[in-house]
Amino acid sequence: MMQKYIVLTVLTLTLTGGLLTGCGSGTDIGQDAAKEAAFADAQVAEEDTSRLRVTKDRDDGRQIYEVEFTAGNREYNYDIDASDGSILSTETEELQGSTGNSQETVQGSTSDNTANDTAGESQSGSQDASQSNGSQDDQSGQSTQNTQTQNNQSQTGQNSSADVAVSEADARAAALERVPGATDTDIKMELDFDDGQYIYEGDIIYDGKEYEFEIDANTGNFLKWSEEKW
Repeated sequence: MMQKYIVLTVLTLTLTGGLLTGCGSGTDIGQDAAKEAAFADAQVAEEDTSRLRVTKDRDDGRQIYEVEFTAGNREYNYDIDASDGSILSTETEELQGSTGNSQETVQGSTSDNTANDTAGESQSGSQDASQSNGSQDDQSGQSTQNTQTQNNQSQTGQNSSADVAVSEADARAAALERVPGATDTDIKMELDFDDGQYIYEGDIIYDGKEYEFEIDANTGNFLKWSEEKW
């Protein structure tokens, strides 16, 4: 009986070890391969990117690499399968200052409205045309009001920025000074109003680390500074 127990124990340990070995034998392409897959899809070279960040995560029961970077005037976000390097999802966002898409949308909308108004006038009588013109006037008035509101908000933001003692350029320089080697392309920052005071909020992604900060817009003091390695 003792010999049977010993044999069974050995067999159990052998099978368990084999199962554990099999479970741990999954392949992982690694961070470098994940980056290359994202760069190839975006058609950019690594030296032309900034704010590069690669993190490993689990999504729907599988390991993935999240690759984020900025190139030109676009920000890219990729989910890469850690086992085979396939691209699971991609997201591209135009950075502030790029207005190409919005301008095309506005032009297309204006063209469509003009075509629709012309067709309506040709098919309807003078009363319909008057109604159409009245509707256009209403829409034009609403559009003018919206534009004025946006301009007022923009002016308010500009005035708020002008009222602070520390300029955005000085705040950016102070933050970058804390990260040797980082440049203006590695930082994102904006002026915010929080708890009754204006502060500059932002982050710097450089050399495998993310730095988050808050700067008092009137004194220049750092209210927050944190570092995270990924």
